Amino acid sequence: MPPCDSANAPDSLLDQCFVFVVRHLSTISRVNRATHCYELYPGLALPRELCEKLVYFYNQNVGVLDDRFISLFNNTSFTSLKRICLRNSSVTDEGLAALLKHNLIELDLEKCSNITEQSLSTLNEHGDCLTSLSVGAEVQLLPNDLYPAHTSSSYDEAIIKAPKLKRLVLRNIMPGVKDQMYFNRLFQALPNLTYLDLSGFVDIEDFSFLKQLTNLVSLILHNVVKVQNGMTAILELKKLRHLDISQSNEKVRTFLLEHTTLRYIVKSLPELVSLDISGTNLAGTGVAETKYTDIPGLDSRVDNPLEFLGLYGTQHGACRRHDIPAKMISGDANEQQILIAASAYIHRPEILQRVLNDLYHLFRYDHCEKISQALNVVLESMERHISEKHIQISGSATLFYIVKNKDIPPFPAKVKRMVITTLLNGMNAHRDDDTMMRNGCLTLCQFKIPQDVLFEYERLVLMLLHIVSDMQQEGFVQRIGIYLLNSLACQVDNYQKQLLGDLGAIDKMLKLIHDRVSRKVCDDVLEVAWSTMWNVTDETAINCERFLDGGGMDLFLKCLHLFPEKEELMRNMMGLLGNVAEVKHLRKRLMVKRYIEVFSGLVNSISDGIEVSYNAAGVLSHLASDGRDAWKDECPDRDTVLSKMVDAIDSWSLDTERNINYRSFEPILQLARVRHTPQCQHWAVWALANLTKVYPDKYCTLVEAEGGIEILTELIADDSPYEKTKFLALQVLEHCRKYKEDGHVEMETPELDG
Repeated sequence: MPPCDSANAPDSLLDQCFVFVVRHLSTISRVNRATHCYELYPGLALPRELCEKLVYFYNQNVGVLDDRFISLFNNTSFTSLKRICLRNSSVTDEGLAALLKHNLIELDLEKCSNITEQSLSTLNEHGDCLTSLSVGAEVQLLPNDLYPAHTSSSYDEAIIKAPKLKRLVLRNIMPGVKDQMYFNRLFQALPNLTYLDLSGFVDIEDFSFLKQLTNLVSLILHNVVKVQNGMTAILELKKLRHLDISQSNEKVRTFLLEHTTLRYIVKSLPELVSLDISGTNLAGTGVAETKYTDIPGLDSRVDNPLEFLGLYGTQHGACRRHDIPAKMISGDANEQQILIAASAYIHRPEILQRVLNDLYHLFRYDHCEKISQALNVVLESMERHISEKHIQISGSATLFYIVKNKDIPPFPAKVKRMVITTLLNGMNAHRDDDTMMRNGCLTLCQFKIPQDVLFEYERLVLMLLHIVSDMQQEGFVQRIGIYLLNSLACQVDNYQKQLLGDLGAIDKMLKLIHDRVSRKVCDDVLEVAWSTMWNVTDETAINCERFLDGGGMDLFLKCLHLFPEKEELMRNMMGLLGNVAEVKHLRKRLMVKRYIEVFSGLVNSISDGIEVSYNAAGVLSHLASDGRDAWKDECPDRDTVLSKMVDAIDSWSLDTERNINYRSFEPILQLARVRHTPQCQHWAVWALANLTKVYPDKYCTLVEAEGGIEILTELIADDSPYEKTKFLALQVLEHCRKYKEDGHVEMETPELDG
């Protein structure tokens, strides 16, 4: 048996269970009436592997992590966590305190704006096991002062107490102090630190605190303003293997004696394998001082090239030079450099946006070989920086060109789901940004709708309803949004159709139509709004009722009066009313003199071929099927209307191609059984004869599967139908017989004896 292609394989049963559980938390928990937070059912205990996956899948499939969800893990006797990522969450100090009781090993607090200095003492109390801590922008965990005036606490000893901590990330934190004692206290209780990231830590002037950190292997000082002042202390860290002194601030990116400084760095750090000097002038002007390299300061590494060299945005275009002593280079000279840069700067939104723009131009104007790697980079960027609008816009624009590329094999189902979910997450985070909505919708249009998006059906519907009702009227985004919504309403099960109605689709469409009617505007939005309701009401009685309750018939009459020549509009409206007429308990609401006059007039319509006439006759057939007693006296004469309808049916050609799609013939076959009104049978059997003749592949099997052969055979043997109807019924049977004889019937499955 060949190995399973994991990308094409379905999600594991365990993963599918996690997705279901996080979307239906009532399966494992109840809501505490006092706190309104989740709590596990009594007697339920979850091991660490399950708890950590619950957090991950909730973040991926439901929404922002918050205290209400985190409360599931309040009791450490029944839950366990060791590694937790709260990036972009709304968790507060109270929620974090509950998590810290688990004696975490790894904790990521980037962009957790509700975390304050109050959590620092709790972290220190439970920090004995902590080996990795990330604190990013917007997190006020660190004190601004060693002796804050507003509290009784002071930091006479270490600020962070985590003796096993090996990895510490403090990005873009500005405590507002320049006291050297502060930095000494910050790191004095971290003897095992090997990785330190102080990116954007602007207040460092004295770097002597580095003397405490003799075990450092990686030091990241990206956008540390006074980094040149610290070169002496930095170069004393002889175990350093990775050094990042890159800059994006043009005011501080120029080093004095650039060649000498770079040469001094690489000679002073014998273990160095990775160096990032992006955005600086350390690579020189490009005028080679030796014949071995185009970066003079790296002449000592010609025979021992660096594993990684960061040259993105360096002055004088260093990444475009030829002889560079490094195996991997971040830059913008080619595809490889751009992808390396994207991976290297995935945590730096201001740089990452520029890199994603480079990638976008590569896909739009050039060619990309490593599609899979590029896609992973874009998805990770968008997932990590969900709140960064410009990254979401750049990422979604790049996704569009990746997904629409017809020269690559189709994406596996898992990859499609990742792309769609990532897009929806970004659109939801920036739902009022026109560009983000435009990019997202255009990219979604590249997928098979609705098949590829059914797993995110409800979220996507809600997003599209927001687009069509709340965004700029008559804008491109609204138009593409309503087209997508219409596609979602087509060829889906009744459950999804009802869900569309439950989420407000009928109400939103009626409001759109009311807006157009009030302004006397007939555009594609008006036409597609009627088409969407046509699809949503198909065999879904509750949505038909919502249409009537929302004043749909009044809008129908107004559109009919204002835009009588608009064929597509007429067809969509009458198709919708055909669905309403199929619902028995709603037909009495159509039995109104004005409506019957309109339907009777439309049976002779030549608008859109026979479609308007056909649907008008269908509505009248259903109304007539309830018998003479149901036909109100104030309405036009029943026999006259039905006679007019039969004349129209007789004028139609059985060879007419149709702009209609039936999922079931059940309503039509019901009419074929109406003996008391043969005109109803006439319309129903003509419909079957036409569809089985023009589209035998699609409809002959449907007739047989739904018992149509037996119903038509009984009709032919009955005395009540007139001869034209019987003749049409014979034609349907002949179409189905011929379809079988032509070999379109599936072979029966052989069975084993016994």
